[in-house]
Amino acid sequence: MSYKQMTGNIISATKVEPVGTSEVGAASGVWNLNDVYDYKRGANWPEAGVPDPDTFIESNFSTFLYEGNGSTQTITTGIDSANKSSLVWIKNRDATDSHVLTDTVRGATKILHSDTTAAEATDADTITSFTSTGFVLGDDVKVNTNAESYAAWTFKKATKFFDVVTYEGTGSARTVAHSLGGTVGMIIIKNLDQTDNWAVYHRANTAAPQTDYLILNTTAATADDAAWWNDTAPTSSVFTVGTDHAVNADGENYVAYLFAHETGDDSMIQCGGVTISGATTVNLGWEPQWVLYKKTNGTSNWAILDSMRGWTADGVIAQINPNLNNAEASGSGYEKLTSTGFVMQNYTNGNTFIYMAIRRPDMATITDATEVFAIDGSVGATAATGFPADMMLQKDIDNSGSYDDFALTDRLRNTMWLETSSTSAETNGSIFGGWDSNTTAGNGGSNASLWGEHAWAWKRAKGFFDIVAYTGTGSALNVTHSLAVAPEMMWIKNRGVADPWAVYYGDNTDYLILDTTAATADNAAWWNDTSPTSSVFTVNTDHSVNASGEKYIAYLFATLAGVSKLGTVTHSGTSTDVACGFSAGARFVMLKRSDATGDWYIWDSVRGIIAGDDPYVLLNSTAATVTNTDLIDPLASGFQISGDFTDGDYIFYAIA
Repeated sequence: MSYKQMTGNIISATKVEPVGTSEVGAASGVWNLNDVYDYKRGANWPEAGVPDPDTFIESNFSTFLYEGNGSTQTITTGIDSANKSSLVWIKNRDATDSHVLTDTVRGATKILHSDTTAAEATDADTITSFTSTGFVLGDDVKVNTNAESYAAWTFKKATKFFDVVTYEGTGSARTVAHSLGGTVGMIIIKNLDQTDNWAVYHRANTAAPQTDYLILNTTAATADDAAWWNDTAPTSSVFTVGTDHAVNADGENYVAYLFAHETGDDSMIQCGGVTISGATTVNLGWEPQWVLYKKTNGTSNWAILDSMRGWTADGVIAQINPNLNNAEASGSGYEKLTSTGFVMQNYTNGNTFIYMAIRRPDMATITDATEVFAIDGSVGATAATGFPADMMLQKDIDNSGSYDDFALTDRLRNTMWLETSSTSAETNGSIFGGWDSNTTAGNGGSNASLWGEHAWAWKRAKGFFDIVAYTGTGSALNVTHSLAVAPEMMWIKNRGVADPWAVYYGDNTDYLILDTTAATADNAAWWNDTSPTSSVFTVNTDHSVNASGEKYIAYLFATLAGVSKLGTVTHSGTSTDVACGFSAGARFVMLKRSDATGDWYIWDSVRGIIAGDDPYVLLNSTAATVTNTDLIDPLASGFQISGDFTDGDYIFYAIA
């Protein structure tokens, strides 16, 4: 993602009031982007200028996973904590260690533990400094033990998302100003000077949440006491504390973390409540990446789930408890991730829960293909990507036969994998070990050496690529997605039984099959003769796409200017140019003949897209790479189909 920098004349260190937009450089003096954003948010800039990154969840929240080194290390989360107030919450995933909470308002080295009542402590070896892209760690065992795994959640101050404030207690009811600028969803408060419980306000705790409280460091149920919030609801600019020592003792210092609740189409965070009745759906309107929840009508642990550490469409979870110092625990069958929220199941009917949910990072527009697509030509079961990938195709390109199919795995299914050349149901084996990484696709399993050598990895992003898991109904079904544009190609597979791979390619009456060479066929039972939209796609009654009670996975692809291109092309005789709007040619090309039988060809720039022989592999085959043919050639704006390729009509998919 990139932003246009203003071109104002730098004449001195004194900023001159702007008279035009930040894009045209109408303000003289030394103005940086943060200055512009702050001025703009105060409604002082005369016109809309550059996009405000605070509107993108990617700029305000991060789940970052790292390995400790027992020394010092710089953690790059992508969050600017040097210039904006931030909270960093760290937990050792492998060992019994307290949670460590540090924020920029109190300062680096000042730590709190959510699992204890302890006062603030100074530790020079935890977070030693904050940077414009993350933070720097010392060698304290709680945050940086050699060879142990950690999760770091960063919350940056942003309107209608998060704020952090400190205040001094008075011993009598008082208000505290904040700048959340919207509905307050949740407040977490800690006495910095004394041993005290962590006080929690939550808007959905009860029908009158201003009268009740929860405690973050215990399993206790909701309790009623006016001494906590003075029976006064927070507003968009202040919250009220009563006289309880945990929130307002005379002369003692406190920190408050405030989280918003917003329900609009572009909301980043929601704080709600739910009463269990069977399998209970929480509809957020978007897919969450992080959830904190707690039962309120009885004792229970608090729990944190996030999709980076492992939270799937089947309810496989990696859970961390804020009130405990225990290591990360694995579980399944309780909270299922969906494209519009999550499902709580296998809980006792009548139990009530509160939650705080943060949106999946799908709001910013991608402008560079390297942010969302990677090729690794020397892998086992883990591919280097440079970003947290969501899907990986992998193949032993040098051999054919057993374990030489294309293996497809993704973050929503965790360790489960499918073969694109087979109708087989998904397999849960030891090939893939999981998806908890910021810079790789998949983690190597115990049999990683059996599958590998070449991998292609995609990241879910608005307008580019999305993944949806759904359960079939046996009748025409609209399935919600988050691609934000109508998909131009979809791959759908029944996960549980042997069914063909259904492929939609822009024609709502026709389909292709990924695991065969078959030509286009016409059948309303696949897409119900209904084109997908920017929010839903339609499947009808065919068993391959919508059998009652069967589980499916769908991969959605779209054209994104300068990044990817899908379409159809007719090739005849001499070479055919396929212009894709790229500036430096294609790194990845897929071609499939549609008017007659033909294989699913894949080329990429790592193996070679050159003016000569171009190695290819086939998605529908276990065959090894073919190296001695010249079927495509490079083209600056896309690629060229050579005269050696069979004449006919083709579908194509290219990535810059």
